Amino acid sequence: MHYDKKDEEAGDETDAVATNIDGDKLNIAVLLFLYILQGIPLGLAGSIPLVLQGRNVGYKQQAMFSFVYWPFSVKLLWAPIVDAVYSTKFGRRKTWLVPTQYLIGFFMIFLSQHVGELLGDGQEGFVPDVFMLTVIFFMLNFLAATQDIAVDGWALTMLSRRNVGYASTCNSVGQTAGYFLGNVVFLALESADFCNKYMRSEPEPEGLITLAGFVYFWGFVFLITTTLVWWFKTENPELIDDVDQGIWGTYKLLYTIVRLPSIQSFIVILMTSKIGFSATDAVTGLKLIEAGVPKEQLALLAIPLVPLQIILPWLISKYTTGPRPLNIFIKAIPYRLLMGLVFALIVWWTPSVDQGNGEFPMYYYAVLILNYGLHQISLYCMFVSIMAFNARISDPVIGGTYMTLLNTLSNLGGNWPSTLSLWLVDSLSWKSCSIDGLDCDTSIQAEACTKDGGVCHTDIDGYYIETIACFVIGLLWLLWKQKTVKKLQTLDDSAWKCS
Repeated sequence: MHYDKKDEEAGDETDAVATNIDGDKLNIAVLLFLYILQGIPLGLAGSIPLVLQGRNVGYKQQAMFSFVYWPFSVKLLWAPIVDAVYSTKFGRRKTWLVPTQYLIGFFMIFLSQHVGELLGDGQEGFVPDVFMLTVIFFMLNFLAATQDIAVDGWALTMLSRRNVGYASTCNSVGQTAGYFLGNVVFLALESADFCNKYMRSEPEPEGLITLAGFVYFWGFVFLITTTLVWWFKTENPELIDDVDQGIWGTYKLLYTIVRLPSIQSFIVILMTSKIGFSATDAVTGLKLIEAGVPKEQLALLAIPLVPLQIILPWLISKYTTGPRPLNIFIKAIPYRLLMGLVFALIVWWTPSVDQGNGEFPMYYYAVLILNYGLHQISLYCMFVSIMAFNARISDPVIGGTYMTLLNTLSNLGGNWPSTLSLWLVDSLSWKSCSIDGLDCDTSIQAEACTKDGGVCHTDIDGYYIETIACFVIGLLWLLWKQKTVKKLQTLDDSAWKCS
C-alpha cells in the first residue's frame, strides 16, 4: 500500500493554537469516509490473486495481474494535471473527485455482472480471464489513485489550519480500514468453510456473500455517497491556493529535481533496495495457499498484526528523527533478508503439518503470526526511515511535489521486483509428469498430462531458487550501496535544493 505524506504545518501557529476539532468533526468524518472508499478497490485487488490461486492460473498470469498495483506508483505522471485543471464553479477538487468516484461505482456494477464469467465460477477446468481482470482492476486502481490525488489536495483546504495535521491520520486510518473491508472481510464472508465454522449452525455450500454481490453493493455505495458529497459538501473558494506552478511548470520542476546528482544517487537506491525481498513479499502468500492454507485464514492473520502496525511507526520514529535516519534502514536489511529464508522454510514445512481439508494445528498459525510480526518490524524500520529521510531532504519551497516524487519512486521500486519475481517462478521451476514421456513445463503440456490421467509433480520449485537468489542479491546490494547510503546522509542541505 502507498502512503503519501503532506507538507508540515508551521510550528509557531500549531504551538500557539491548541488543537480543537469541534469545528472540523464533520470534515474529518467526510475525509475518513472518502479514504475508506479509496481502500475498497485496493483491498479487492489484493484479494483477487488469492481467489485465482488454485484455479489453473500460473505465476506468469499472477505477474500480469500485479500490474493493477502500478497506478499508485506512477500517479505523479498525471498528478500535476489533476492539480492544475479544474472548474472554479464546480470546485477544484470536486472537478475530479465526483467523476472518478462515479466511474468507480459504474465499473464495480459492470464488474459484478461479469466477474463470474471471468473467474469461471461453476465451470470445471475453466481458466480465468486474467487479462480482462487485470484491465478492469487496473482501471479501478487508476481511478482510485486519481481520487487519492484529489482527496489529498482537498484535505489541506477542507480542514482548518490548526487541524490540517489530521489529514494524514484520515489517510492512513481510512485507507487501511477500506483495504481491510475489501480484503479480509470479503475473503472471510465469501468462504463457505469460514462461514460454516464460525457463523452458521447448519453448513451450506457457499459463503454469506459472493464476489459479484460484494462488488455490486459497493458500486452503489460509491454512486450514492458521491451524489451526497456533490450536493451537500461545498469547497471554500477563499481557501483554494491560486499560487501554483501550472501543468508544464510542475513537470519542469520535476525534471530539475531529478537532475540533481544527489537525487540521482538516491533514485538508484530507491529503485534497487527492495530486490532482495521481492520473492518473499510477492510469492510467499500464494505458495502458502498452494500448500493448502485456506486463503481466508491467511487473510485473517492480518487482524492481530493491526495493533503492531499502528504502534511500530511511533516507536521507530524515535530513532529516525535525528540527522541520520537511514542508519535504521541499513540495519534492518539483513534481518528482513533473513526473514525471507525463514518464510521459505515455513512454506516447505507447511505440507507436513496439513491435517487435511484445509485444517492446520493452532501452533502452525502461531508460528505464522510470530514470523509475520517479526517481518513487519524489519519492514516498518525500512519504511519509516525512508519516509523520515524523504521529509528531511525535501526542499520546503516545493515540498509537496518533492515528497510525492520520492514516495512514488519508493513505491515503484517495490512493485517492479515483485512483478518480475512472480513472472519468473514458473520459468525457474522443474516439473515432471507421472506418465513417462510427457512433460509439464508449459500449461499446454500440463493439460495434456492431466487429460491422459497423469499428475504433474514439482521437482524443483522456482520459489526456493528465487528466495536464495534474492538473499544473495540483497547481501551484495548491501555491500555495494551501504557506503553510498551513509554518505547521502552527510550531504549539505544545499545538495538537495532546486529552488
